[in-house]
This record gives sequence, C-alpha cells and structure tokens, in this order.
Amino acid sequence: MAENEQQQQERTEQATPKRLEEARKRGQIARSRELNMAAVMIIGALALYAGQPRFGGFFIELMTRGLSFNIHGLHYPESIIEALSQAGLSAVVAFAPFLAAATVAAILGGVAIGGWSFSPSPMAPKFSKLDPIKGLKRVFGLRGLVETGKALAKAAVVGGCAFGFIAYASTSIFNLSLAPLTSAMSGAGTMVATTLLICSMSLVLVAMFDVPFQIWNHKKQLRMTRKEIEDEIKETEGRPEVRSRIRAMQQELADRRMLEDVAEADVLVTNPTHFAVALKYDEGQTGAPIVLAKGMDYLAERIREIAREHNVAFFEAPPLARALYWTTDVGKEIPAQLYLAVAQVLTYVYRLKAAMERRDAEWPDRPDIEVDGELAEGPQIGRRDNTEH
Repeated sequence: MAENEQQQQERTEQATPKRLEEARKRGQIARSRELNMAAVMIIGALALYAGQPRFGGFFIELMTRGLSFNIHGLHYPESIIEALSQAGLSAVVAFAPFLAAATVAAILGGVAIGGWSFSPSPMAPKFSKLDPIKGLKRVFGLRGLVETGKALAKAAVVGGCAFGFIAYASTSIFNLSLAPLTSAMSGAGTMVATTLLICSMSLVLVAMFDVPFQIWNHKKQLRMTRKEIEDEIKETEGRPEVRSRIRAMQQELADRRMLEDVAEADVLVTNPTHFAVALKYDEGQTGAPIVLAKGMDYLAERIREIAREHNVAFFEAPPLARALYWTTDVGKEIPAQLYLAVAQVLTYVYRLKAAMERRDAEWPDRPDIEVDGELAEGPQIGRRDNTEH
C-alpha cells in the first residue's frame, strides 16, 4: 500500500498523446454528469415551456376521456386495454418533441468536454470493483468527498430556488383552484415549466464548478511517472524497425528537398558517374559557395538528370567532386581548402556562359583543378559522416 502511494506521488508528468489515445479507447475520458443533467433539464424545461399550451389541451382531453364511461363497454373488459393503449399512444405523440429535445441535450451534454467516444470496456465486468477496501477509498477519498459536496450543493441550490419561487408564486397557485379548468390547466403548466426552468438554471452553478474539476481530475488520473515515459519512448521509438523507418522517412524528405534545389545550382561537379555535387554562389549573400545537393551512385544519377532538365552546367573533376562530397554538408559553405579550386570552376562556367551568349566571343580554356588528395579519400575526421544511406 505504501509502495502504491509512493508511485502515485511520483506521477508528476503530463500524459503523453499515446497514453491519452489509449485511455480514450478504454472509454476513460472527461465527463461531467452535472453538465449533462443541467443541459437535459434546461432544454427540457424550454421545450416544456414552449409546448405548454399543447400539453394543457392534451391533459384536459386525457382527463375527459378517462372520466367518461360507456356503460356498454363494461361488459367487454378488452375495451379497458384499448382505452389505455389509446391514452398511452396519445401521450407519446404529445410528448415526442419534449423527449426528442431531452435526448439531443443528453447527447450534446455528454460529449461537450470529452468528445465522442464509444468503447465496450466500461461495460465489461471488473472484479476489482468488488474489493471493499478500494470501495471505501472511493467513498472516503477526494472523489467521494467531491461527489458528496456536489450532492449537498445541488440539494441546497435547487431546493432553495424551488422553495423561493413557490413562495413567491403561492398566491397564484392557490388562485388556480378558483379558475376555470382551461385557465387552471394553462396556468399550472406555465408554473411547472417556470419552476423547472429556474431549478435547471440553478444547476449551471454546480456545473461551473464540476466541469473544471472533472477536467483536472481526468488529467491527474492519467499522469505518468518519468519511468513510464521513458519506457513508452523505448517501446515506440526505441525499436530498431521503428528507428530504421523514421530514418528512412527523414532521409527521403531530405533528399526530396535537396533535389528540388538542384535547379538553382550554378554548376554540377561530377566524378563523372559515382559522385555529383551541385554548387551555388550568391555574391554578397554568402561568404563562400554552398553545396545545394550531393549524392553518390543512384542519387548522383538523379541529380544529374534534374541538372540536365534545368540546363545546369556540368564540370567533370573527379578529385574535386569527391572532396566536396566528403567534406561539406548540404546547405553548408565549402571549406577554405577548396576555395581556389571551386573559384576556378565557377569562373570557367561564368565565362563559358558569356561566350555562349555572344557567339563571336573567345571560348575560355578549361582550368586544371588541383585538390589535396587527402580531402578526396573519404569522410574527414571531426565531422559526421554524410555518406548516402
């Protein structure tokens, strides 16, 4: 018992989305019976008030039929069953709008704070509820005290409002006995509907207290310990297949965004078949050229295809392509060791484009690119590996 109390005290963390979803599947959601009751009674009182003239006429007709006897029908007992059936059917037809309004109010009031959820779990038998110790805890615990307080508050508020209105309208109530039947029934119906509406409105005060408490209590019941959160993370994201799937999806999204940027490149440095690196330099925007995209083997081929579609200039330089691939992340500036080589490539590309625009211009000579062999050998020390997944 002490251990369970200690575990409950340690539940200081808010419930995770997974925990909330599991609780909803079990039917464990925030509900306020006081809000539901207030909604049903208010809507029912309004429906009764609106249909009061119709109900008054129905009661007069029902009393007239009930107090009228056919002397020949006394010899046939089945006539009584027929009369009761007709009276019951008439009552259902007369009160159908009232019942429909109350039903809609019950549904809306039930889903107002917790939303719609259907689960057979709460209907399943649970032998733990037969435990007398747990039953005493529920009765004398915080929830039991709150329910007792709400019951007393409802009795006081509703009873006080009803008593006050009856005392206020006592003279009119006594005068109903002197009025004609039609006027008496109409007046009685109006007073009943008004009394019910006033009592229903008083329940709003109780619901205003109960709704925040139910939301707070629901969150409190679903709180988790740090260990439970850690175990949930291990169970979901910690499994190798889940991690692998997440990495694959992240890499797919990154590759898709990267391929979209190839069209903006100034030059594509190739190996020519195994490596491809797209470069762009915006003078005044960046201190050095940046790598828009890079890839190896299949991804390199996709980059080359997109570059061809958008007329991006190609420059075949295997050592430089490998050095750029291994030393620079996508979206990052190239290292200082490659400034000179990349500058020669960009200068050649810019001059080549200018010569193509002016057909009579002299074609530039292709530069000889020199790159430190160590930079082209593989992933560099001190940086994360950017090899293709």
